[in-house]
Parts: sequence; structure tokens; C-alpha cells
Amino acid sequence: MYYPDEVIEEVRTRSPIVDVVGSYVHLTKKGGNYFGLCPFHNEKTPSFSVSASKQMFHCFGCGKGGNVVTFIMEYENATFPEAIELLADRAGITLPKREFDPSEKREADLRTRLLEIQKEAALFYCRVLRTNEGKTGLDYFRRRGISEEMIRSFGLGFSPMRPDALYKHLKQKGYGDEELEKSGLIRFNKNGGYDYFFNRVIFPIMDVQSRVIGFGGRVMGNAEPKYLNSPETRLFDKSRNLYGLHAAKRSREKYMIVSEGYIDIIALHQAGFTNSVASLGTAFTPQHAMILKRYVQEVVLCYDFDGAGKKAAMRAIPILREVGMRIRVMSLSPYKDPDEFLKNLTPEDFKARIDEAENAFLWEVSMIREQYDFSDPDDKTAFIRSAAKMLTDFTDEIERNSYTEAVAKRFGLDYGTLKTRVAELGNRKGLLEEPAETRPEKPYRTEKKEGRKEAEKLVLTKLAESPETYRSVTEILEPADFSDGTIRNVATILFQRIRSGDSASPAAVLDRFTESGDASEAAGVFSSTFADELEEEDERAAMAEAVRRIKLASVEDRISNITDPGELMKLLKEKQELTGKQFTL
Repeated sequence: MYYPDEVIEEVRTRSPIVDVVGSYVHLTKKGGNYFGLCPFHNEKTPSFSVSASKQMFHCFGCGKGGNVVTFIMEYENATFPEAIELLADRAGITLPKREFDPSEKREADLRTRLLEIQKEAALFYCRVLRTNEGKTGLDYFRRRGISEEMIRSFGLGFSPMRPDALYKHLKQKGYGDEELEKSGLIRFNKNGGYDYFFNRVIFPIMDVQSRVIGFGGRVMGNAEPKYLNSPETRLFDKSRNLYGLHAAKRSREKYMIVSEGYIDIIALHQAGFTNSVASLGTAFTPQHAMILKRYVQEVVLCYDFDGAGKKAAMRAIPILREVGMRIRVMSLSPYKDPDEFLKNLTPEDFKARIDEAENAFLWEVSMIREQYDFSDPDDKTAFIRSAAKMLTDFTDEIERNSYTEAVAKRFGLDYGTLKTRVAELGNRKGLLEEPAETRPEKPYRTEKKEGRKEAEKLVLTKLAESPETYRSVTEILEPADFSDGTIRNVATILFQRIRSGDSASPAAVLDRFTESGDASEAAGVFSSTFADELEEEDERAAMAEAVRRIKLASVEDRISNITDPGELMKLLKEKQELTGKQFTL
């Protein structure tokens, strides 16, 4: 652990999960829990549940779950200690210095050193830009119309022609070859170290905390590749970072502009559009979409006005739609990219294009429309079929009809004909049936609840909620009686905490699962709700029956693996006793 258990416990208990999650997701109280639309997958019917009593969340749609720390890790793409620090700051808690075991300390020290190396490299490139060696780079930036303010704001620099200039500089600063290689800035061959970037203008890449984590470089001359990014390192993952986000996150606009290149983003910020970001020489990813969703609910795509740019937009739209964002696509015609547009027109003209940006779905249909000749009846029929097929993606009837009407009006089609075709395609493929609600099941009696794992979930849920009431369970069952995997791990932690007198709440148990996937599985263990509305006597009977079922299943497991005849006879006798036995808790 990075922090002592008691510190983690204090941070968690002073961070009520309903308050924290409610600052990110609109929640509505229903019964004892709160529900909202899941922030981790796209849904129209709320299946995301937050329990104030258990201090945990669980999505019955995608399965994600955990406590308040896990939620912050998932939503903010944060590590466990970063989530603790964010919550502590929110709750006004001063954290002690982190405690590290030897391996954690080595990793933390390495990350600190790597951040220092990136910062030192950025300063080096900035200084070179102002020397004779950097004149080529400075002239390039000025030719592109980048102001001195933007050069300073984005920390632009230049890597000289000398292939080992940065390597020698960093060695003089005391950095060793092993850490320099891990920084991604230095490569090694039989002749020693050499710079990953040289003879390039440099664009530092910063994380949301404005720390330099990598670089992009554009070559001066005709060498290939034209643009080069830092390789993947402990600090830099291009699928999880967006260029310009460190500045864009401070914008007060309700949408983000997503473009393609370094120069485009700098040109946009220079023109006052500080809510602009770009992916880092890679296709737009689901991680990029989730990052953007932290800050805004709408994205305006502003990719290059060419074939490649249109394809990039077509790929990005479904990814953004999947996380529930509103998407519009703006046209730069007749200009290629934002930089060229702003060199020929004004920021006011660019803002007008944003205001005119087209709904992403209608834009997608317009891209399909370009492939058909409406003067040819066969082509027009084929287009109607293609558009109808796309409209079947809308499972909500009102939304589907609205878009069907919009497509008919936009492309001069008969609404009735298009709607009929949509219904035919949808019914044929079963796409238009409204999905069953993924809400938690209503409580019902144990005789209708089958399966060992459901019994295990019931026992662990109620034991965590009322350890004193059901302490006798720990005298009958032991962790080894539970199914392999997450359920047994949860049981082990829960039983240990009860026996040692520590908090046994679901949230406290989930503190031991610091990986988001593990935490979601563990949260699922505490998702049993069927006994919540039973009378106390019925609830105890349900618990007793669940305990018997678990013990019986455990004995049957042991019987199937036993080879000793004497031990087998003992287990068979125990099974016989359990079959008709009634526990009293």
C-alpha cells in the first residue's frame, strides 16, 4: 500500500460515495439506492446503482463496480494513490508522506527521475531554439505564423543536427544510461548513446497536470518520417493522452474541438479556441473518448478536409457515441485544415463554422450519399436501403423516428417509405425490440434463488452489512468453503477483518482490490439485494439456508477430489447430515 490502511479508511469514510459520484453522474433516489446512467458505457435506461449503506457502486449493465476510490480510478483514469490524493484534497485531509515497500519505492523513484529527464530535455530543446543551431526551427515556427506567446506557452523547441547533443547534456546532468534508455529519448548501439530526435522542431507533450511526458518532432527537410512521437514509456501512452489538453481543460466552453495535428492545435489556441485538442499521431481511441467525457458532453470534430480526415472522423464518431457524447462535424471547405483556414479567414468565420457544424449521424449519412447517383433509380433505392440500415441502430422508437424524419428531409426522401423500410429491416433482424431493463432484480424468496454463487453473494453481502448479527456464520463456514477466485478472495478478507475487529463494510473490503477490473468483480459479490425487503425472521431463514447450501457444495467439491477411503466416508457422512440439516443463526 502507498498509504497506511487507517489513512485510506479515513479518506474513504470522509468521501460519501453518493456525494462524490453525484458530482459526476446525475443520480435519482429509488428505494434504498441511487440510480443514474452509467458513465462507463452508453445506455439509455439507468442501470448504474450507488448504495449509501454499502458505500459502493455497481452497474448492472456493464458490470463495473467498486467503492469511491475505485470510481475515481475508473472515471479519472487515475492510479490508486492518485485517487486517494484527489479524494483527500476534496475532503480537506492532509495526507502523510507515502509509505513504500522496496519495489514500490524503486518504481516511484524511477517515475520521478523519468519526469525530471523529460523536463530537462524540454528545457534543453527550448534553449537550443534560441541559438544559431535552432535558427532553422525558429524560422519554421515564424513562417507558420506561430506567435512568441504560443512558442513560450507550448514550450516549443528544436533538436540540433548533432545526433548525441541531448545525450551528452543529460549525462552531464548526472543521469545514467539505463534510465535514459527508459525515458524513450535516447537509443543505444555499439557506438554508444544517440538522440531519438534530431534536426526536428519539438513539441512537448504534457499530461493534464502540465508535466512533460513525451515529445513530438517534425523533421526539417525531406527525411522520413515527417512526424515522430516519443515511443511508449512508463510515462507516455499516446492512446491515453491528448495534445493540448493541459490548457484545454481550463476552457469554459461546453464542448471540445478535436483536430489532428500539433500546428492545428497551436493555431486554434492562438485564435482563441483554447478548447482544442488532438490525438497524438494515432487513431482516436475509447480512452480518448473517456478522457474528454470528464470535461464536456459534446465534441466538435474538426479533421482535415480530405479523404484521410473524413475516414478519421468516421472512425471517431462511433467511439464517441459509445460513451454517450453528443457529436458534431464541422466543414473547413475549401481549406485543408484549421491552420490553413485561419490563415485565410478570421476567428469569427471559424466560430460560424462551429455553429453550423452538422449532427454526426446526418454527416455520416451524407458521406454515404456521395456514393450514389439519385438520377439512377437503382442507386437511389440502394441509398435508401443503406440509410434505413443505419437508422436501425437507434433502438429508442422516438429517437429513431426523429432521425428518420431528419434523414428524409435532409436528402429529399419520402418519410413514409423510409420509415417502412427501417421497420422492415429492424423487425427482420430483431433490432427494434426494446432491450430488457438491466435494473437489479426485485427481492424474492430463497426457494426461487438457485445456485451456489447466489447463496455466496447473499451470505457475504449480509455478513459485511451486519457482522455482529451474523458472526455465527464464521463459526460454520471458512473462506475455503467459497468458490474459487474473487468470491473466495472476498471471503478471506472479510472473515479476517471480522475476526480482528476491523471494519467489515463492503467499501472497506473493496479497498484491498486496487485494480479496477478486480474491484468490479469484487463489487459484484456484494450485489445481492433479494433479502433486503424480507422480515427479520425470513431474512435469517434465508441466510441459514444459504449457509447450508454453501457448506454442502463445499463438501461435494472435496468428495469429488478425495482419494483416501477413510476420509471419503467421513465426507459422505457429513454430506448426508447437511442434506437434511437446518441451521439456526
